[in-house]
Amino acid sequence: MVAKFGNVNGGRDEKKDKYLMEKSTNKKEIDMLNGPLAGKLIFFALPLAFSSILQQLFNSADVAIVGKFCGNNSLAAVGANVAIVGVFVNLVVGLSVGPNAALANLIGSGKKSGIHDMEHTAIGFGALLGFLLMLIGIVTAKPVLELSGTPEEIMAAALKYIYIYFIGMPFIVIYNFAAAVLRSFGDTKRPMYVLFLTGVINVVLNLFFVIVCKLDVAGVAIATTISNIISAVAVIIFLCRDEGEFKLHLRQLEIKKSQLRKMLQIGIPTGVSSAVFSLSNIFIQSGINTFGADAIAGSSLELTFEYFSYDISSAFAQTAVTFMSQNYGAGKLKRCNKIFCMCLAFGFFFAQLLSTIFLIGQDFFIYIYTSSASVAAYAAVRLHFIGGLEGFTATYEVGGSGMRAFGRSLEPAIITILGTVGFRLLWLITVFKTIKTFESLMAVYMTSWILTGGTILFLYFRLYKKLLKEHEGSVFEA
Repeated sequence: MVAKFGNVNGGRDEKKDKYLMEKSTNKKEIDMLNGPLAGKLIFFALPLAFSSILQQLFNSADVAIVGKFCGNNSLAAVGANVAIVGVFVNLVVGLSVGPNAALANLIGSGKKSGIHDMEHTAIGFGALLGFLLMLIGIVTAKPVLELSGTPEEIMAAALKYIYIYFIGMPFIVIYNFAAAVLRSFGDTKRPMYVLFLTGVINVVLNLFFVIVCKLDVAGVAIATTISNIISAVAVIIFLCRDEGEFKLHLRQLEIKKSQLRKMLQIGIPTGVSSAVFSLSNIFIQSGINTFGADAIAGSSLELTFEYFSYDISSAFAQTAVTFMSQNYGAGKLKRCNKIFCMCLAFGFFFAQLLSTIFLIGQDFFIYIYTSSASVAAYAAVRLHFIGGLEGFTATYEVGGSGMRAFGRSLEPAIITILGTVGFRLLWLITVFKTIKTFESLMAVYMTSWILTGGTILFLYFRLYKKLLKEHEGSVFEA
């Protein structure tokens, strides 16, 4: 059975919902249910992509400042935490898909009377989750770094960085959940503006804490935490000042079981699969660590380029789940598939285009972050092995989002776990153990992308055909 957010055929207070729809004056809302799609999809996705790229750009400023002013060991200390941070951040981003999809479905089905409870449950749950993740992160950071084989000479600095970073975790969660609420009705621009502002603040604080205060990696972590706090406060203010049904009342925050269940049905499988995807990178990191501090630094340096391209795939995946959730709620199944195919094509093309630019200009881009030839050499190897097929990240990202929009979140989660953790562990104990080179280790990424993406796309189109057949001639329309 396909889990539905709500009954598309009825069960609503139609007069009340019609009144709320007419009353809504939110000028930032996008009509996702009618008219041409290409322009709307691109203009919705671009601010999302720019938001993530801006965030990554300013994060890469952390790497550049540490690399230039603190040395290779400090750069490696920050790089040793990339996989750990990725697990927590991807878990949060994945969980935030839940309220995004649930709210978009309410909008599409016309059930705007349920938005208040869903929104307040999302923000309240996000705040509690953030504090829980902060505690878990602080407790588990040292054991994870030790298990991954972090070199002793960078362990103290790595721990100092990650402990300070986790202090900001509650604000990271609140920002992502509040931004998910804004995305559900089409507002992707204001979160982008917030990230641009806080990114500038982050760079200024980085320079101040590292160069003036001589705080090394601790200074970078403090600057990042302050920026995360400002981001969370800003998006909460946006919601509190909304004049429509999305207005947030902080005193009315309440976690309602029925609303939380709807969010978590989509959010938990998505969040867990995203976190596990990053968890697999910890295993890969253990292999990278065997090549020494220069390999760790070079690999973490190249990740900045990798994330830039991946952010585009991710943006079109978020676009797909939002647009498709609204149209699925409205019963427009064929329009859902059209949205899916366009997001898949756009995500693949633009991600690969940016990755190709990095490949062509690799000498220029790599030496922005380091002056070490050894570090640069490792970065170049990783870029060559991964950059050539970066567009394939759109296959599993958009593919999984398409299934989640139809209420199916478990299957893409299972495939992602098997295709990343399972396959990559198998690669480590077979291929890498036999051919113990940095190149053989890097080859696992593109192989797992093709395997995972191809399987998820097969499952999506099979599900779509099933839904189309089941609802042929019913409420579903083009």
